Amino acid sequence: MSYLMIVLVKIVQLASTLLTLYMWVVIVSALLSWVNPDPYNPIVRFLRNATEPLYARIRRWLPFVVVGGFDLSPILIIAAVQILSALLDRLVIDMAMSARMMGALSSILVG
Repeated sequence: MSYLMIVLVKIVQLASTLLTLYMWVVIVSALLSWVNPDPYNPIVRFLRNATEPLYARIRRWLPFVVVGGFDLSPILIIAAVQILSALLDRLVIDMAMSARMMGALSSILVG
């Protein structure tokens, strides 16, 4: 496997890991919205700053997301992150398989 392919695979894996981390931020933020945390707490402020812009954008695009005062935008974000993560994982597998095929093909052609 070439060095460029290794770097590309690692970048895609990093993106998948960051998406998973963001999913957990969304989950914690949604759980905290059920209680009334201190808005001046730095962790609460970070969670709100990390999730609220995306929540607002989803609420603007899909106004039916708020049902009876219950906001479903975190569920949509979690579903989207799961889909993107699965696609990125599949991309890593495909990249690794194509790199192996290229390596095997070049060794057959050279040798």
